[in-house]
Amino acid sequence: MSGAAPVVIDARGHRCPVPSLKLRRAMEGVGPGVRLTLLATDAMARIDVPYLMSEVGGRMIGIEEADGVLSLTVETPAVPRD
Repeated sequence: MSGAAPVVIDARGHRCPVPSLKLRRAMEGVGPGVRLTLLATDAMARIDVPYLMSEVGGRMIGIEEADGVLSLTVETPAVPRD
């Protein structure tokens, strides 16, 4: 993994399942080991994104919240799953 800034996916204002779907779509367009940060205002993202990472073999890096916006940073799987 390089020191590049994470790819940012802005899903603020969208409700479940849209934030997770946007993240999944963004993950399909990048290589293995890439970090992405999802911005979301739907509290369900705290549950949905870790679940998505467990399903696809990715890794949760962190969850932060400021001013009602969740910032969920993930890393794509090292080897893509079929």
